[in-house]
Amino acid sequence: MQQRPLGRTGRETSVVGLGTWQLGADWGDVSEADALAVLETAVNGGVTLLDTADVYGDGRSESIIGRFLAAHPGHGVTVATKMGRRLPQEAVHYSPENFRAWTDRSRANLGVDTLDLVQLHCPPSEVIDADATYDALDALVADGAIASYGVSVETCEQALSAIARPGVASVQIILNAFRLKPLDEVLPAAASAGVGILARVPLASGLLSGRYDATTTFAENDHRTYNRGGEAFDQGETFSGVDFAVGLAAVAELTDALPDGVALPQAALAWIIARPGLSTVIPGARTPAQARSNADAAALLEDGSGFDVEAFDAAVRATYDTHLRAAIHERW
Repeated sequence: MQQRPLGRTGRETSVVGLGTWQLGADWGDVSEADALAVLETAVNGGVTLLDTADVYGDGRSESIIGRFLAAHPGHGVTVATKMGRRLPQEAVHYSPENFRAWTDRSRANLGVDTLDLVQLHCPPSEVIDADATYDALDALVADGAIASYGVSVETCEQALSAIARPGVASVQIILNAFRLKPLDEVLPAAASAGVGILARVPLASGLLSGRYDATTTFAENDHRTYNRGGEAFDQGETFSGVDFAVGLAAVAELTDALPDGVALPQAALAWIIARPGLSTVIPGARTPAQARSNADAAALLEDGSGFDVEAFDAAVRATYDTHLRAAIHERW
């Protein structure tokens, strides 16, 4: 699989990574055996970037990844974890002491001395804008607790603030066929600054899988049930903030725009990979089959695949303007 520089980390990672929220919690139950099988399939498929967080299953995702990596010496995998959501997202909690405690816990969970990449996990704008935040992160780099740091954000404004900081290696932001605003300023600014971009929620919480219809239901412990209106955390994390019925109509149009033999989820991932300034896209997976399909998406950009990414881009933009822009574009 193609590898690209991951911003200022000094590392190269696969254009398709693996998001591991599903392996921790909030997507229904996933056994440890199934989680390990997903990791095995993804890495065997060329994935070299695993994205996790200390809050996914309260450390379960990190710990499973740690066990997987320990069993695969010489794996060549970069692990990007996140910190800051195990306490209420209030500025007072983003202190040097908590940063130290959070990174120490993640190091223990992952079984490493130095974390490859630590991202602040969607902190308040006040934290992203504060000099003290980056002073504390720089101290962790100097101490060897972390190799690089970045910020996961909810809004484009937050992304631009983080990109302007010289120590920020990467920014993680929601980017998919239902969320086009980052293309306007965020990706060009990141490319100019040498900051990596990790595209999260690339399939809009599964809406862009094309597998759902108006009768689809989700488990009670699945955020697609309990957070549709933003009841538990930012609404944009669930279906990218798109109304479910509106999303289904948009999916139908995008599916119709594809040639026979090209699946929507792979096309949606390939479209993201093709965006200038994108480092890696991090779809999640609950099963080995999903992990394999995600990893194979990059091949759609190769000659002979039958996928015209520019034609699909035109369909994405037309569908966005018709169904989504008015409700989505200015919110995030």
